[in-house]
Amino acid sequence: MTLRPRQEDAGKRLDAFLHERLPEFSRARLQSWIRSDRVLLNGAPVRASHILRGGESLSVEPADLPPLRAEPEELPLRILYEDSDVVVVDKPAGMVVHAGAGHHHGTLVNALLHHFGSLSTINGELRPGIVHRLDRDTSGVLVVARTDKAHRTLARQFHDREVEKTYLALVHGRMKQPRGRITTPISRDPVRRTRMTARLATGRTALTEYRVIEEFELLSYLEVRIGTGRTHQIRVHLSSLHHPILGDRLYGAPVQVPGYPLLNRFFLHAHRLRFQSPSTGDWVTVESPLPDELASFLHSVRKNTARI
Repeated sequence: MTLRPRQEDAGKRLDAFLHERLPEFSRARLQSWIRSDRVLLNGAPVRASHILRGGESLSVEPADLPPLRAEPEELPLRILYEDSDVVVVDKPAGMVVHAGAGHHHGTLVNALLHHFGSLSTINGELRPGIVHRLDRDTSGVLVVARTDKAHRTLARQFHDREVEKTYLALVHGRMKQPRGRITTPISRDPVRRTRMTARLATGRTALTEYRVIEEFELLSYLEVRIGTGRTHQIRVHLSSLHHPILGDRLYGAPVQVPGYPLLNRFFLHAHRLRFQSPSTGDWVTVESPLPDELASFLHSVRKNTARI
């Protein structure tokens, strides 16, 4: 739908104006549409706090209401580790962890509920069992809590930075140092709301460490460890060094590397997770090998480099 603020609307916040014109929708729902770029001002995304001048053109693309609770779905699920407290799964790229804007079915939570019936309830009925997340196009190891007690124990470990999270990434360019530590704060990009940024002075503290495993002519293969779990953290931090992850167009990577096939995802994989068992206190280490599409691409890079 298209709305046009009048001159008497000048000085109003965008979200307040929308609530006046669309009273059948809650302000929280309207703000969620703004955050997900379903509201455009003269064709561009804008913040909920934007002050109107009057005479602008607003396009609004409503979204369906999300379900009140996640439902079981028979979906493929690869289990890496399982006990009475936790389940550790190998999440494929392309699968969303839990329901959100535009993703109400086909999520990891839907698959988990089908396989296990019940999970921890601390995060509500839309996100049962979810203690941490991976981006949609990031594959690899993810731990899920089966009980509320296990959930609280794991959540404390993540909060206290006791969980060891190791990723594998292929990035553009050659790193200046074989090892590095990035501590730039991360915040929401004020212009493109779907992105995060490390270019502002403010933001949430973040810690990313990397080690170069292999170097190629145009690319570097890294092991990455994170001490915090900010949204898009590894992607943002590596891009801030001008080494975006291969295939990550949102953070500046080109569409394709000359001489290589197109990779229909970005090259970031959660390889290893190490945590303490909520019931025994023993350390549990779970690993996921590179998925076939990433292993095949890396093989092509190595083969091509050998010819140079």
